[in-house]
Amino acid sequence: IEGKLDLNRHLIKHPAATFFVRVTGDSMLEAGIHSRDILIVDRSLEAIDGNVIVAVLDGELTVKRLYKRNNVLRLLPANKDYQPIEIQAQQSFEIWGVVTNVIHAL
Repeated sequence: IEGKLDLNRHLIKHPAATFFVRVTGDSMLEAGIHSRDILIVDRSLEAIDGNVIVAVLDGELTVKRLYKRNNVLRLLPANKDYQPIEIQAQQSFEIWGVVTNVIHAL
């Protein structure tokens, strides 16, 4: 061991725009995100197609992969037991940030 490792320095690029959220549920298992994991989320990053995001859909917090093409917006789970969610114009939807790292306990 060469020295101490500062996780803040290695995992957080924009401290003022970064928050942590604990996961509940199993909709993102195949992306390596498990219930009780801690996500590091950066609000300063623009969410693009393929990013894993934290969003609020109709008042409920969710973590999904963003599909954003040709004016179609979907939230894609990473678990075959869940269906993609296509965002409709009448729905309340806000992206809270892009997931940059996952902290997973063994």
